[in-house]
Amino acid sequence: MAIVDPIYEGLASGWKHLDGALYQGSDKPQTLEADVVIIGTGAGGGVAAEILTQAGLSVIMVEKGPLRSSRDFDMEERTAYPNLYQQAAAMKTADKAIGIFQGRAVGGSTTVNWTTSIRTPPETLAYWQSEFAVQGLSANELEPWFEQMESRLNISQWAFEPNRNNGMLRRGCEQLGWDYTVIKRNVLGCWNTGYCGMGCPVNAKQSMLVTTIPAALSAGATLLSRFEATQIEHHADKVFGIWVRALDQNLALRPEKLMLKARHYILAGGAIHTPVLMMRSGLADPMQLLGKRTFLHPTVLSGAVFDEAINGHSGAPQSIYSDQFVWRDGAAGELGYKLEVPPIHPVLIASKTLGFGKSHAELMANFNQLQVVIALVRDGFHSQSQGGSVGLEGKGFKLDYPLTEPFWRAARAAFASMAELQFAAGARRVLPISEGVGYLNSWQEAKAAIADMSLAPLKTVVASAHVMGGCPMGEDKTKTMVDSLGQSHYLENLSVMDGSVFPTSLGANPQLSIYGMVAKNATALAGRLAPGSTPPQTAPDAAPKADFVTETAAQTISAAAQP
Repeated sequence: MAIVDPIYEGLASGWKHLDGALYQGSDKPQTLEADVVIIGTGAGGGVAAEILTQAGLSVIMVEKGPLRSSRDFDMEERTAYPNLYQQAAAMKTADKAIGIFQGRAVGGSTTVNWTTSIRTPPETLAYWQSEFAVQGLSANELEPWFEQMESRLNISQWAFEPNRNNGMLRRGCEQLGWDYTVIKRNVLGCWNTGYCGMGCPVNAKQSMLVTTIPAALSAGATLLSRFEATQIEHHADKVFGIWVRALDQNLALRPEKLMLKARHYILAGGAIHTPVLMMRSGLADPMQLLGKRTFLHPTVLSGAVFDEAINGHSGAPQSIYSDQFVWRDGAAGELGYKLEVPPIHPVLIASKTLGFGKSHAELMANFNQLQVVIALVRDGFHSQSQGGSVGLEGKGFKLDYPLTEPFWRAARAAFASMAELQFAAGARRVLPISEGVGYLNSWQEAKAAIADMSLAPLKTVVASAHVMGGCPMGEDKTKTMVDSLGQSHYLENLSVMDGSVFPTSLGANPQLSIYGMVAKNATALAGRLAPGSTPPQTAPDAAPKADFVTETAAQTISAAAQP
């Protein structure tokens, strides 16, 4: 069966795409103009681009990563991580204590995530309203926007039997009488292979790469891939341009650059890169909020060996979760945690476990019998859980995230919950992924060992796939950078539409929250920028405009296929 590649076909049909690795600039920087410039093509940028183009507005999308397609997705970790993830999936906090998975390609993290789609918990929305004066984002007010995006992206409850990795989570919950839920996934015609994290090779995952971005391009939008936004030019209360630099095939900066001009600018580069760009550009930040309160859902892991084959690499990566412990002490009480499972692929598991030599070899020898549960800790609500901070460091950035005592209390409780669940599901042995703790042979043994185990940064494996915060939203200007619609408090033609606007973490996987909130906010913005109003600002120096006619479809297709 032939797999239709919408990217290849779209480029051949004449989509306007400029690849920074192929861009041939001139001595004088060129200028591109549109109604709206969007920096970032992930969950926020992709949704905004489609809605704004549907409203008749001209849009330029900018992505630092490459344009890839299903022809490039070979289901191999060794190619997916360096090609599709920030820092080859090896990004860490400044102290190396937390590993961070974040996408870096057209479509952002939606191209490589595990498809889990969960609405924002009502408890989170209520907390934002009371603590940050967020308005218009109650569960009832967001419901039609969630429904719209669930329909658009084919988000529905996974109708098939979970793979054994998820099945053991369900079995343990059933044995213990714990809450569990069948996950909604954004897929259409899913082959149930289990390799979502390496890019969907059959285009079943309804990521931005195959849905909103092609729709925007077909409606006349322009895509710049392998271009990095380096400077926001602003004066008084307005942005008047954004400089972008071309990148080579290895994503190193090239000297060529473009000036992008628009009536309105949207930052959607994610919870690290949006605040970094704003700080590097010297945007107004009177309360020193940018980059602060960055949240990660810091996650601990528990492995278990079963007598039966688990084969956690096969089948939908996430189809069951448990909220048994997320809100047990209320929003501002002890840190709660969500129980899920990750896909079990060799490089992923080998790099997120401890030990070396014989002990590591033993773990990997039981690979097909290995089951893994993860606990995502809900950070940002407790008074001693203020998250981390993103700051500038030379030409790059650093993310500091102190692991405080409330986190370690939650981690210890989570290790106990995961072990209890795994033994209840029939595990022969359980292995909390923290140095100094060996295999545990019963729940009673595990309960005692976990109560006494030593937990510490670098000793205990902590990971994250959810980066949130750093540019919070709300109507209280002493606590927030943008209003509840994502509009900057300080620049009238700048909005932020990504997970950086979350005032806390969510207590749920973030993609559907971003989809729903951005759909609402981008629709409101489209209404304000309706065609027929003031045309785009022209370049004061009458710089030449970039010409896309010279870049042929064959060139862009070739560029998309290059490593």
